[in-house]
Amino acid sequence: MNNVLDRDLPRDRDHPTEDGGLARGLSNRHIQLISIGGAIGTGLFMGAGKTISISGTSIILTYMVIGFFLFFVMRAMGEMLLSNLRYKSFADFCSAYLGPWAGFFIGWSYWLTWVVGSIADYVVVGGYMQFWFPTLPAWIPAIATLTSLLLLNMLTVKLFGELEFWFALVKIVAILTLIAVGIYLVSTSFVSPAGVRASLSHLVEKDAFMPHGVLGFFAGFQIAIFSFAGIELVGTTAAETKDPERNLPRAINAVPLRVIIFYVLSLACIISVSSWKNISAHVSPFVQLFLAAGFPMVAAVINFVVTTSAMSAANSGVFSTSRMLYGLASTKDAPALFRWLTSRSVPVMGLLFSCLCMLIGILLLFVIPDVMSIFTIVSTVSAILFIFVWSLILVAYLVYRMRNPDLHAKSRFKMPGGIPMASLCLAFFVFVVGLLTLDADTRSALRVMPLWFFLLLVAYKLTRRGHRRSISVLEHAQAAE
Repeated sequence: MNNVLDRDLPRDRDHPTEDGGLARGLSNRHIQLISIGGAIGTGLFMGAGKTISISGTSIILTYMVIGFFLFFVMRAMGEMLLSNLRYKSFADFCSAYLGPWAGFFIGWSYWLTWVVGSIADYVVVGGYMQFWFPTLPAWIPAIATLTSLLLLNMLTVKLFGELEFWFALVKIVAILTLIAVGIYLVSTSFVSPAGVRASLSHLVEKDAFMPHGVLGFFAGFQIAIFSFAGIELVGTTAAETKDPERNLPRAINAVPLRVIIFYVLSLACIISVSSWKNISAHVSPFVQLFLAAGFPMVAAVINFVVTTSAMSAANSGVFSTSRMLYGLASTKDAPALFRWLTSRSVPVMGLLFSCLCMLIGILLLFVIPDVMSIFTIVSTVSAILFIFVWSLILVAYLVYRMRNPDLHAKSRFKMPGGIPMASLCLAFFVFVVGLLTLDADTRSALRVMPLWFFLLLVAYKLTRRGHRRSISVLEHAQAAE
């Protein structure tokens, strides 16, 4: 077996689990719903209105294109995770195939994506709660949600799976209900109070496809890519998934169908009922469609849905950040204290540190008056880092194919298209990053990203120097004996 399979893998012999590390407590039911939750971002509920107003009906094509390429990222990730079950996450195989620097960069970058994204989610939860309690300061429910998720995630990994199962279920029910209502309104030729008749003809009406030209179509990519952030979360649950050879492929292979159902059908129903011209960029199109249907409790229902959606994203952030810190500590790329597990195999120190960083970010956002501008920059930073993570997964796959053709030949879960498709996906991500330069807010986020990678480089050099010094001291001690 090639040495790459045994290099830089997390090992932990201090805890009574199967392999001395994280416990495999997630069942197929959990992993399926986690993968669905990762494929349905809060951007679908709140950002779809803006994307439709910019791109018209071409936004449906935008989501299909993004979903298409991310499916192959997921397949590449799945093939490599299953090539060696000692890989606990994609950071492990990136470190093994690209070198220790890759594991360091992808681990800390992925950690930051979820910290930054979760901060935004907690702020959103605080704002949503003011719908029911207008005089309640938004920071109170934000911090209360963070505290609750911290305490729940400290119990067992199975409880995380249960939380994400029900959070995802609420999102699924909301989307399926929207699709059912949309189909009913179209089939009955419903006329809204604004005088718009529900009809499939709105999907092909004049100037609907690219109302603002090619630039409007490209602008849709900038926003829609945020909705898919977290789709790779199933890759961080590999170490805690029962029967990964069966459950991971099932979750990954379902991605195309879920994109069609949750994105394409829901957006088609919204446009068919309202027409893209009447969809506001500042209001959730889900709210608009249910208002058109005449549901008196629509505002409260949709507010509940988007609140649980934000909580689901925040819950994923609490889980994934702690696991990435555990993996980094296991390869000595983070302080050893993050490697400490409770008796229930929960990386409690990683949980506490990540939640502390989220708490500081929440307080800072509420101190800064222009929250929306900061929110835009923060969400863009998160999306750029996700693109970086997805790209490194693909690069690691290319190296894996060149270095271990025997493993690929034996794989029962090969990535379709192989090397050519992985290269095409990388070209697509370069294209998307180029699109981020077209908008002033996203351009600002791009400008600050080199600073993060510079800090990572400095930290990596210092970490490697510390490793070499420790090895030198050990060698001197052994020689003296």
